[in-house]
Amino acid sequence: MRHLTTPVYDDIRERAMRFIREELIPLEREARLGPEDPWPRPLLGQVWKRSCELGLLTAAMPEELGGPGLSTVELCLLKAEIAESGALLALHVLGELSGPPRIGSLMRFATPDQVERFFKPVMHGDKGICFAMTEPHSGSDAASIKTSAVRDGDELVINGHKHFITGSPFADIAIVICVTDPEAGPKGISAVFVDLNARGVRVDESCVPMSGQHMDADIIFDNVRVPVANVIGGFGNGLRLGMARVSFNRLLHTATMIGAARMVYKMSLDYARTRQQFGGPIARFQAIQHMLADMASSLFACESMMLHAAMKADLGEELRMEASACKLFISERCFEIADKAVQIHGNVGVTHNHPVEITFRKLRMMRILTGTSEIQRNTIAKEILQG
Repeated sequence: MRHLTTPVYDDIRERAMRFIREELIPLEREARLGPEDPWPRPLLGQVWKRSCELGLLTAAMPEELGGPGLSTVELCLLKAEIAESGALLALHVLGELSGPPRIGSLMRFATPDQVERFFKPVMHGDKGICFAMTEPHSGSDAASIKTSAVRDGDELVINGHKHFITGSPFADIAIVICVTDPEAGPKGISAVFVDLNARGVRVDESCVPMSGQHMDADIIFDNVRVPVANVIGGFGNGLRLGMARVSFNRLLHTATMIGAARMVYKMSLDYARTRQQFGGPIARFQAIQHMLADMASSLFACESMMLHAAMKADLGEELRMEASACKLFISERCFEIADKAVQIHGNVGVTHNHPVEITFRKLRMMRILTGTSEIQRNTIAKEILQG
């Protein structure tokens, strides 16, 4: 892959992997952090600040927004390798759960005041941020959201319920997609910065996903007042701004899936070579060999597909169909890889919180999160039928 990367990428990659190996994993052990333990906010703050010092927290940002300007191909390669490390806090190295990537291209539409108040603290690792669009009744149907923001002089009064918002348990700020003009349909939806410590905001962490990780929560807004100056990109542009990040993010998410699948594939190879049954390693059985062959083939297909789409993104080409195809194919193939890893590991693979068992649960979720497989098929069909 070296011909696809630059010296800047090689340096960032080396810093990231050294940080994970020499600091992050030892820190997790020192804190006795388990796979399903809530992440202490002071610990996360420590990780964010250190990642910022190492130039990793903004590594996924374009050059004009304070990042190193890595290509999409390089971002995918980096995210996959970080995920493959198996570190419990791996997703915080690049700030993927609550850092600059949660802001993404929205920073281009921020006013200087918004950059100072909201974006810079996140870029420096001082605060966490989340993106709040999904609601209990409007998962894939983003245009049907009901959270309202009613203007009252120089303020907006926000009421509503956001559901399963990633990063919200440890975020200080939320970018909330809400209805500011109920008569205007999708053009009446706006994006608003909300301080999660404001009066009337409640973060409910009772919705723990099947992975057991405490990284999602509901946010309830009860007459929460925020300045009109907190609207991003002007009134009525919230849905457009929110959806603009979807295709690109779907592609980047596939890198994390591939990294996790690659980890359990390598674990399965090692286990097959060392696990003794009936007088020899189980790797000599054709049934095991076929599962490993399928896993290797699927990984090759997934990696090739992701990199092809990433190259198109770097050329500035439309990515809507390709991103959905990647999300669909890679999420389903990586889950199958995890399923085979469980089978190869036998009773070890079904032991609660074993890395293979945890990865199985995480990858099963990815067929739902950031758009279900069915929604991806809808998008692909629409794109190909329109020519």
